[in-house]
Amino acid sequence: MRIREINAMRGPNYWSIRRHKLIVMVLDLEEMEQRPTDTIPGFLERLQTMFPTMVEHRCSEGAPGGFFSRVKEGTWMGHVIEHIALEIQTLAGMDVGFGRTRGYGEDGVYHVVFAYMEESVGRFAAQSAVQIAEALIEGKVYDLEADIQTMRELREKERLGPSTGSIVDEAVSRGMPWIRLNKYSLVQIGYGCNQKRIQATVTSHTSSIGVEIACDKEDTKALLLQAEVPVPRGEIIKTELGLDEVIKDLGFPLVIKPINGNHGRGITANINSREEALVAFESAKKVSTSVIVERFITGEDYRLLVIDNKLVAAAKRTPARVIGNGTATIRELIDLVNEDPKRGYGHENVLTAIHIDAMTQGILDKKGYTEATVLPAGETLNLKDTANLSTGGTATDVTDIVHPENIFMAERIARIIGLDVCGIDIMTDNISQPLALTKGAVLEVNAAPGFRMHLAPTDGLPRNVAGAVMDMLYPLGTPFRIPIVAVTGTNGKTTTTRLIAHMAKMMGHQVGYTTSDGVYIQNHMLVKGDCTGPVSAEFVLKDPTVDFAVLECARGGLLRAGLGFHFCDIGIVTNVAADHLGLKGIHTVEQLARAKGVIPESVLPEGHAILNADDDLVYAMKDNVKCKVALFSMSEDNPRIKEHAKKGGISAIFESGFITICKGEWKMRVAKAIEVPLTFGGRAHFMIQNVLPAVLTGYLRGHKLDDIKLALTTFIPSPSQTPGRLNMFEFRDFKVLLDYAHNPAGMRALQKFVENLEGSPKVGIISGVGDRRDEDILEIGQIAAETFDEIIIRQDKNLRGRTEQELIDLLHEGIRRVDPEKEVKIIPSEKEAVAWAITHATPGSLIVMCSDVVSDALEMVRKYKEEEAVRLYEFTKDDIPNM
Repeated sequence: MRIREINAMRGPNYWSIRRHKLIVMVLDLEEMEQRPTDTIPGFLERLQTMFPTMVEHRCSEGAPGGFFSRVKEGTWMGHVIEHIALEIQTLAGMDVGFGRTRGYGEDGVYHVVFAYMEESVGRFAAQSAVQIAEALIEGKVYDLEADIQTMRELREKERLGPSTGSIVDEAVSRGMPWIRLNKYSLVQIGYGCNQKRIQATVTSHTSSIGVEIACDKEDTKALLLQAEVPVPRGEIIKTELGLDEVIKDLGFPLVIKPINGNHGRGITANINSREEALVAFESAKKVSTSVIVERFITGEDYRLLVIDNKLVAAAKRTPARVIGNGTATIRELIDLVNEDPKRGYGHENVLTAIHIDAMTQGILDKKGYTEATVLPAGETLNLKDTANLSTGGTATDVTDIVHPENIFMAERIARIIGLDVCGIDIMTDNISQPLALTKGAVLEVNAAPGFRMHLAPTDGLPRNVAGAVMDMLYPLGTPFRIPIVAVTGTNGKTTTTRLIAHMAKMMGHQVGYTTSDGVYIQNHMLVKGDCTGPVSAEFVLKDPTVDFAVLECARGGLLRAGLGFHFCDIGIVTNVAADHLGLKGIHTVEQLARAKGVIPESVLPEGHAILNADDDLVYAMKDNVKCKVALFSMSEDNPRIKEHAKKGGISAIFESGFITICKGEWKMRVAKAIEVPLTFGGRAHFMIQNVLPAVLTGYLRGHKLDDIKLALTTFIPSPSQTPGRLNMFEFRDFKVLLDYAHNPAGMRALQKFVENLEGSPKVGIISGVGDRRDEDILEIGQIAAETFDEIIIRQDKNLRGRTEQELIDLLHEGIRRVDPEKEVKIIPSEKEAVAWAITHATPGSLIVMCSDVVSDALEMVRKYKEEEAVRLYEFTKDDIPNM
């Protein structure tokens, strides 16, 4: 078996609108296509032995053991690999249940689709599942535990930490979109100008000076002392001599910690001798050059969490510990504690497994113990100096018993230090009594405090502290999205996108939009190239200056990774025609329509899907959406439009020469088509079709009809506003028309327009695109023969899997089928083809260039236009009288 490719979906996709995180593996079974599971001796038994828990896989049988029944009856290996990929992720602590296996469109080749939690784990699971299946087929031993451990490690490396993850989960529960901005914990909540950012529990509202103060224990202590907050006595030192002076002043017990450390690093508590103090001093020096030495306060360790100046949670923290039973060694006691199902690797469970590290070893050495020491019955041994959950500690929620005086103190401390999210560490015998009575003290104030102890305490009530963060970042009624208009279809996407962006800009919006020629932020091209995929969409949505997004969405990015957004306000489908068939498992126009249908299906319930009522496949998409539907048509007599109107629906039509919006059966004429420059005096009918959904978008966004008309009449077809879309260049004796038409449907539309243009002879410069079917390339040749008097065949830079001669031969064959005598010239280089056409142009001729690399073609034509202008100037300057 051979894996052809593995893609990770990250947004709404061809396989599922709601399940965004899917692995899509293209798997060639090769000879295994002829060997279903019931023909492989012992396969089922080996599968059951390796994965006994797979009995829970119901499969299509709908009952426990259903999948094993399918294997017994005989199923194909792609199906088995899907279930293995799901099961091994579950065994690694990531319970994912969605999967399906479908034919790719080639014999023995399948799409194996399954859910993942972390992308790197999903990709690994795909490869591992194939290897496991091969081992089961051959009856070989396979080290499953090694793969499971690898997946656990990959998950811990990639996943968001528990604090960041809880805030993201809370945002998702509120319907808020989010984007991960780096491989660590920097996350954007919301889109565009309404975004907020978090990094762990540092937020867009967090004061940088507050963080600086909290990270400097000397400054923190000074401010708290000035505010009459009880803190331990102590000094800042840098040398061993300084350590001796503090010991003499404070006595024992002491605690030594780095001045700017966090998460318990370099801290040693309950020091009772100079020797212990010296070891602790050296440990702290590894974290920071300055070290703080304080009187060790006895009592219980508490963490108070203040968010937006309100106490939201409190927890009592207990260091990792074991209790002796008189027979087990310390090592055995630790192993026994780690058997608790609540403990796991890293952050996979509520509690973290306890490990013996340098801190633990120091504690054992201090007591004269080793791992092999049998701890006396009833003796409690703390294995860490700190109570951090990440080192195996436990937490008990005490929020409801914190004394009001302590609440007041904690909320005041947050304001003193200046932190919106503030963790305050307190040592006291009883948190339900004022600190002044218990002689307790504030030990530390933490920026970016961890939430794990509050989200899932070992004992007590879990607290939704992430909810308090989201309430602070987005008070009730605060917007977190920006309007998103998504545009897809076979032809017309880019022009429609640009027109909508132009309309929104004229209404005062700061617009970001993506097209097949680049990404634009407020009309500034920031990225050049085909930018119709999810990465480009996220580029716009991450920009904090953008308050309106128009996103062209092509099939390639959609099939490769899904959409770059979760929901949109308006989803437009211009049309669906045969294009790029045979690629990425899309072999029919119906499958292509299913892919394009992801966009309208991603529209919010209160939004609108704008669908072409003249296209059967597009119109049918209305049955799968959960939003409102608006239609457009080139004919007011379209029965679908009439039915829609009777139901009070909104539509846009071309009627009696007008571009018209219909609300129910009432008509609102926006403009005459001949007054809209984009339609070339009404001759470019396919441009009128592009205008209709744009006009609908403006109307649905609340634009006045006069404003929509103004936008239409100021949107001029030109290399600057519509590069490569009917760009007309008028030379002295001839004209050059540049257009992006690159598939049969686009060529047919161009043909109708060219037929209405003056010019003789009409010369077409065409090319074949390598990733089209033979019949598509032949049809382009046929259309060209019907349209042009003379034809020049050239080739693209990227042949996309075919040879130059193969493409030329197919185009030539298509031309000959229509007119064997048609004058054809073959000039493979686009630059040379354009040069020949322009330098040999006859007076009155029309040269039509079909190019899918718009920027290069525009540059070439502009060059010849400029050269002509220079020649005309040189020719006429002698006739200009001297002034």
